[in-house]
Amino acid sequence: MIMIDHSKRLSEPLRWTKAGRLGVITAVVSLLVAVAVLVAVVSTSGSKLGKGCIEVTFPSTLGAAAQHACGAKARDICAQPAQNPALADKGALREACRKADLPYG
Repeated sequence: MIMIDHSKRLSEPLRWTKAGRLGVITAVVSLLVAVAVLVAVVSTSGSKLGKGCIEVTFPSTLGAAAQHACGAKARDICAQPAQNPALADKGALREACRKADLPYG
């Protein structure tokens, strides 16, 4: 196959068409909107503990575990830290009880 003016086309810079520019602009705008939505979702989600609730992360056999308790169970856990040595280790339970305004020990 003979390619007429092939070297001439290769030596010239590419030209953007209206459709190409529109496609790039659409892709960039879509990316910016997706990032904005992601930031909004991440900033508004998360664990919101109610009053009288505790959440303690502590080491376990498979890595880390979490204990979440509210109401009477949270009061019992905070009142008797010796019964939960894994939770009471390193002061994580004491801090969680303080944040929930529950007496510790």
